[in-house]
Amino acid sequence: MTANNLHTLSLDGRSALITGAASGIGLAMAQAFAGAGAKVCIADLDADKAEAAAETLRAAGHNAIAVAMDVASEEQVDAGFAKTVEAFGSVDVAVSNAGIQVISPIVDLSLAQWKKMMGIHLDGAFLTTRAAMRAMKASGRGGAIIYTGSVHSHLASVLKAPYVTAKHGLLGLARVVAKEGAEFGIRSNVICPGFVRTPLVDKQIPEQAKNLGITEEEVIKTVMLKDTVDGEFTSLDDVAQTALFLAAMRTNALTGQSVTVSHGWFMH
Repeated sequence: MTANNLHTLSLDGRSALITGAASGIGLAMAQAFAGAGAKVCIADLDADKAEAAAETLRAAGHNAIAVAMDVASEEQVDAGFAKTVEAFGSVDVAVSNAGIQVISPIVDLSLAQWKKMMGIHLDGAFLTTRAAMRAMKASGRGGAIIYTGSVHSHLASVLKAPYVTAKHGLLGLARVVAKEGAEFGIRSNVICPGFVRTPLVDKQIPEQAKNLGITEEEVIKTVMLKDTVDGEFTSLDDVAQTALFLAAMRTNALTGQSVTVSHGWFMH
């Protein structure tokens, strides 16, 4: 491959909206995108944390705004995208990343817990997708829609029925988006991380230890990391750099795909 066939992972001139971006994986993506030249909208349920994250990016010389967004609210999602288009002129990359976790055996899971998980993970993905596709179609620029899935988009684990169901559902949504969006230059992909040491995962460790009757150390070693090739957690940077690669792609060579980032936990 010659140098002329290579291009850097640049997002110069493009804008991105990332949900759940005030912390964890979403914040790491926002930082990576800003570092690659993108104008970034930090969308998060916690308005204060979103604004603080955006201010940190601005202090580093990047162009960033914040919006308060409950991804299960049609009004808030549409308003957040409208504000981003008003500020940046377009939304070229949209990342549906917001999520929560509920650890429970199915027999003890309430319908309210199930509906809350579906509302955030699947209703939120749909609303984010619809707003993104409308904005990208209107701009005539196309764009990339990226979903934060999970190894649980492909595999199942005990105690995580709604999470596994929702993460599997993202694969179907992304594949339909790839087909419907192609004529408008819109591509979609799902990133499927392994366990990343975020507050969401840290909270699961004692919960699983209690439910499974084992120590927290055993949860990490024998549940979370037992099938990795190196016994390592997936890092925030692992996921953020994968998102940057997918966002910076210039063709439909990768669309409707899932990219697993799990230190070999799941291979396909």
